[in-house]
Amino acid sequence: MLRPLVATDFPPWTEVRVRNEDWLLHWEPSRINHLADPTRSRDAFASRCVGRDRERMAGTGFGFGLFVDNALAGEVNINNIVRGALQCGTIGYWIDRSRAGHGYVAEGVAVSLRFAFEELHLHRMEICIVPRNTNSRRVMEKLQIREEGTAERYLEINGTWEDHIRFGITSEEWATRHPEFGERWF
Repeated sequence: MLRPLVATDFPPWTEVRVRNEDWLLHWEPSRINHLADPTRSRDAFASRCVGRDRERMAGTGFGFGLFVDNALAGEVNINNIVRGALQCGTIGYWIDRSRAGHGYVAEGVAVSLRFAFEELHLHRMEICIVPRNTNSRRVMEKLQIREEGTAERYLEINGTWEDHIRFGITSEEWATRHPEFGERWF
């Protein structure tokens, strides 16, 4: 199940994030202010949830907790939505290491794509992955999302400007492939 996280999700969220720090942090942007780390601060997590609510209301982002058997297993987020001539967004995700390898993220991304194209009426979605992140790349392989090339020094990850392989899918591709996604993922 995907749903927005709320302040009361702090205990399971912090437990999963702390337990998985070695697995996750080397793929994420550096924490600039450790005092406001939502992993360790209930108030910072609540503020993060409020920020996600604002993004949702503004239509600029949609963050979802990924739940498996009613337990928090990760997140799948639609970020950086731009309207106007672009009509694009990006998808980011993470999962608890103990839940990895079962297709949960691929299913969450597939559902997020359906939401992006069919509810938000976006034209294009991108997923950008550090080249050596073989687990995230495997999600794109499972979903057969088109690889578009490498963006050099695209995002700051763990203190370093990292290249990212860009994957993309358009609404035209979605219209053609929707039945295939439905058979496999919904």
